[in-house]
Amino acid sequence: MGTTKDIREAVDAELEFDPLVDDADIHVVNVNGDVALNGTVPSYPQYLEATAAAQRVGGVKNVHNHLEVVLPDTDFRDDAMLTTAANNALTLNVTVPDGVEATAQDGNLTLTGTVGYGTERAAAELAVSWLTGVRNVRNDIEIGYDAGSPVDVDLHVQEALDRSALIPDDSDVQVVTKESTITLTGHVRTWAEHDAVIDAAWMARGVIDVRDDLQITG
Repeated sequence: MGTTKDIREAVDAELEFDPLVDDADIHVVNVNGDVALNGTVPSYPQYLEATAAAQRVGGVKNVHNHLEVVLPDTDFRDDAMLTTAANNALTLNVTVPDGVEATAQDGNLTLTGTVGYGTERAAAELAVSWLTGVRNVRNDIEIGYDAGSPVDVDLHVQEALDRSALIPDDSDVQVVTKESTITLTGHVRTWAEHDAVIDAAWMARGVIDVRDDLQITG
């Protein structure tokens, strides 16, 4: 699937096929594997799922999600109601530590607080993303701890990549840590492989940021 038309049509077909996405108002643009999603969707989960659907298509190297969430009137929640719902969801999630909080403004949630791992930060965002009335989520949660040795972080991430069933033995992915920031370089074949590498990097203790310089070959 190498041509611009082929990839665009395949993304259109995948969006139509996905039962979690209403693709009626989504317009797909593709330039050499860089796919842009324009238009509107009626919920934030559909906004997220549209990206996931496009990433499943062979030949897609990047997805730029420019979709706007336009909530139906029945899904509108005022700021106080949505803030309460979001904080309840955070409290009920066993993966999210105490001290993480959410505030809402016009359907836009902002998450704040401090966690020990990137996986906890991601869990907090996931916990509120599927709430009715959410238009967008801004994750301002900080990762705070005493960073471990950069050599140890490199080693632990590389060992995690070696264990992963999604990453081939001949992978050229390289892991470099500087001041608690991991930079990932090299090539991956699919978005599933890409996400496996990113997830492994965020699991390591001592990581406060992950720089994604991976190239998807398709």
